[in-house]
Amino acid sequence: MRIITIADVEYLASQLAKEHLSFDEPIPDFSTRFPNILESCVVTPFQRFSGKALYPTLIAKASILFYLMIKNHPFQNGNKRIAITTLLTFLFDNGKWLKADAQEFYNFTVWVAQSPSEFKEQVVAAIQKFVQNRLIDSD
Repeated sequence: MRIITIADVEYLASQLAKEHLSFDEPIPDFSTRFPNILESCVVTPFQRFSGKALYPTLIAKASILFYLMIKNHPFQNGNKRIAITTLLTFLFDNGKWLKADAQEFYNFTVWVAQSPSEFKEQVVAAIQKFVQNRLIDSD
């Protein structure tokens, strides 16, 4: 399984998200990120404890990555856009893709962003279901 790295997120934030997911608000320069928060978001899906992966499947890793990239706000602005591009890149790098309507995906992303933090487990489970129901092989 190919993991996502800080270098990948830097490319996504500085290039892809700006070029393909631009809205009225620009994404700030990558150097203005909150470094420790971003690193935590990126390494958490791949953590192990006693030799076992905390998030053992591609869907589990993708879901917690998406959740953390939105909820932990590693950037001053553009967190949802960068979370979407990071999720899609991670899935594509692992031979998968999401077949989802752009508006539906956007609405779901906003719902995750607005969700109360005390419902983290339930929201991550909803992300897993969203991803699982739309996951296809990339060609």
